Amino acid sequence: MDHLKARALRARHCCPSLEAGAWEVGSRRFSVPPSISRSLAMGNESPGSGPHPGSSSGGESCENSSRCSSPGLHPERLREKMRQRMESGDKWFSLEFFPPRTAEAAANLISRFDQMGAGGPLFIDVTWHPAGDPGSDKETSSMMIASTAVNYCGLETILHMTCCRQSREDITRHLHKAKRLGLKNILALRGDPVGDQWEEEEGGFNYAADLVKHIRSEFGDYFDICVAGYPKGHPEAGSVDADLTFLKEKVSAGADFIITQLFFEADTFLRFVKACTEMGITCPILPGIFPIQGYHSLRQLVKLSKLEVPQKIRDVIEPIKDNDDAIRNYGIELAVSLCQELLASGLAPGLHFYTLNREVATIKVLKRLGMWTEDPRRALPWAVSAHPKRREEDVRPIFWASRPKSYIYRTQEWDEFPNGRWGNSSSPAFGELRDYYLFYLKSKSPREELLRMWGAELSSEESVFEVFAHYLSGEPNRNGCKVTCLPWNDEPLAAETSLMKEELLRVNRQGILTINSQPNVNGKPSSDPIVGWGPSGGYVFQKAYLEFFTSQATVAALLQVLKRYELRVNYHIVDVKGENITNAPELQPNAVTWGIFPGREIIQPTVVDPVSFMFWKDEAFALWIEQWGKLYDEGSASRMVIQHIHDHYFLVNLVDNEFPLDNCLWQVVEDTFELLTGPLQNETLPDGPVPCHSESCCLPLGPESPEALASTQHDGGS
Repeated sequence: MDHLKARALRARHCCPSLEAGAWEVGSRRFSVPPSISRSLAMGNESPGSGPHPGSSSGGESCENSSRCSSPGLHPERLREKMRQRMESGDKWFSLEFFPPRTAEAAANLISRFDQMGAGGPLFIDVTWHPAGDPGSDKETSSMMIASTAVNYCGLETILHMTCCRQSREDITRHLHKAKRLGLKNILALRGDPVGDQWEEEEGGFNYAADLVKHIRSEFGDYFDICVAGYPKGHPEAGSVDADLTFLKEKVSAGADFIITQLFFEADTFLRFVKACTEMGITCPILPGIFPIQGYHSLRQLVKLSKLEVPQKIRDVIEPIKDNDDAIRNYGIELAVSLCQELLASGLAPGLHFYTLNREVATIKVLKRLGMWTEDPRRALPWAVSAHPKRREEDVRPIFWASRPKSYIYRTQEWDEFPNGRWGNSSSPAFGELRDYYLFYLKSKSPREELLRMWGAELSSEESVFEVFAHYLSGEPNRNGCKVTCLPWNDEPLAAETSLMKEELLRVNRQGILTINSQPNVNGKPSSDPIVGWGPSGGYVFQKAYLEFFTSQATVAALLQVLKRYELRVNYHIVDVKGENITNAPELQPNAVTWGIFPGREIIQPTVVDPVSFMFWKDEAFALWIEQWGKLYDEGSASRMVIQHIHDHYFLVNLVDNEFPLDNCLWQVVEDTFELLTGPLQNETLPDGPVPCHSESCCLPLGPESPEALASTQHDGGS
């Protein structure tokens, strides 16, 4: 079993080329459980990264999720999704957001996308503000917010685009950029004038119908196009009939569906739909719903839209205008009643909510209507990016389970999925991750809150152990503050963590600082509320996985213990310099999550891959400094504690391949702790070079090097 013996590998040492052919059926590159035929090993569809003890549960209904799914399960075009839902009689909802003014608010909005995306909207849309540089690369631009929703939150997204202050060339450039970023839906609008009067743009468009024609002329059928409808007529149209004529022109020019301006009474919408039908407009018409959330926001929206609030509503609101809670509660009741009437009419295929970037009122309305479809069972273990070119992505390394946005960012330039990951490691497929400040990568918690959670002062490594333990336990720390995130995971704990919470707590308190894990699962139904994913009627499997940081002394003991588990436990152990100790055979990926579903091939969504682990290592170590260490002044005791862990700890991952048996990884760790408290069984860490499989990596090494640690393994094995 020489191929299973541990060996020391340099991170930048060129590994054998792992070519695309390795994905063919029957490939030995995937570790498939003995009970599963290798001829079924590779499916065409896949979920992805397995859950982390601190990852969010995903909350995506397998039937109703708006998030992009694996190829073949759902139609790719938004208009086709609408058609399917209408034919089935299944009502949907969608959500509108606007770009915030600050980078911090942008980070909060992305978090809100994740929260509200869990309820199953068919799509979201992002407004376009001409004064806010909407087509730029600024983190607060319409283009970047919409791109983030598609690529990093996996949400079907419509980008608003207006004619205001834009030439034909400007609009064409923005549309090409939108296409390049993976956006494939446009809400075409004339737009509101920046001043009091509309000003014509030389070489531009003055009407939404012209914009629709331009999009169809330049981009053919690539974009699904939405246009706005005004149930009481556009204020500048002259009459309702004239406005309906303009709407018919927009639809005839190539619009696929209509979203209406907000209104307050169901009859307004029903009359509008009837009038549209009489005009020959047959595309879907989605009513715009505005849950009243405050007196001032209502006044502002009414002013912008030039609408009249019915007197009966004003009579209720005026006496309570200074009581935001009372107004919001009234607004929820009013919206629920309006939506119920619209849905009962059979004329509203779904509901479009103007959220004002707030979630509470809209979610309450949707829950009252029974349309909020949050489900612990996930359609996939990870949400696929909604970018069209990533639709063929069918497997991910488990390491980014709790940082999916980072994974997508680092692989954004890939042309093929998954082939790009398994190319020659001398030409790495993973991009550098230096942009920790990007609003979709940094923590959504402000610095002051992070200090309350992670400690305004750290006196020792044990202070850090305590932070990890409080994160897992959910109990308040010494400051009375709950630790709701860590640098490697910005979300609350997943439900799956409850299956191993006590074990995780015990090891973290002793210096095994876990950042990723999953329990073993042997044939649980895909409908299981904790570990289930995928279509109904299936069964899911997982190998136990544990990933953690720990000290050199613990690693020395761990390597001795692992001799007893040589055939059962695969491991990778790496330091910040990139010196890697592993017993993984020939750098092959090891499948750690898979599912079997009726009428389909086996789906293998997550793997432990040695090549990508070395790229994850860079990120995992850097987060100590970028997200935690930089909270403290340079040279401070707290900064030095984090720096010491960064410089001297090891990143370890362990896989228990015997998934039908009880998880042995906890016993491995317990044996390691027991060994740490006694002598190292007469074994020492030698000086000098370590034998390996390549002369190029045999270097003189001191007793503190990982290769020296690895030398304790060359005489072992079973």
